[in-house]
Amino acid sequence: MQSFGTDPSSTGIDPKIVGLLCYLGSFVTGILFLVLEKRSTFVRFHAMQSILVSVVLVVLNIVLGFIPFIGWLLGILLAPLSFILWIALMLLALQGKRFKLPIIGNYAEEQSNRF
Repeated sequence: MQSFGTDPSSTGIDPKIVGLLCYLGSFVTGILFLVLEKRSTFVRFHAMQSILVSVVLVVLNIVLGFIPFIGWLLGILLAPLSFILWIALMLLALQGKRFKLPIIGNYAEEQSNRF
């Protein structure tokens, strides 16, 4: 987990707040802030990670839904774990930390640098 001084956001809002907002509305706010943000690498990283996490969780839920019984049980377990992850990512962004999830975090960092 990296903690840097957050660079100013082009939105005019504190970048820590914008980082939290990237996760708040799942991939919708992630896409919104990825498009709007022109300066802050901190905000772009959290926006991209929010998009990727949302997509992975949706796909995982769909796949588990097709697997009888065991998939349904795993889907039931995935829901509270997803909620805890969602809260944790918002709090870490609010603290100004650039927490990278395994695999997704590195990819999010690479992709966010392209924008």
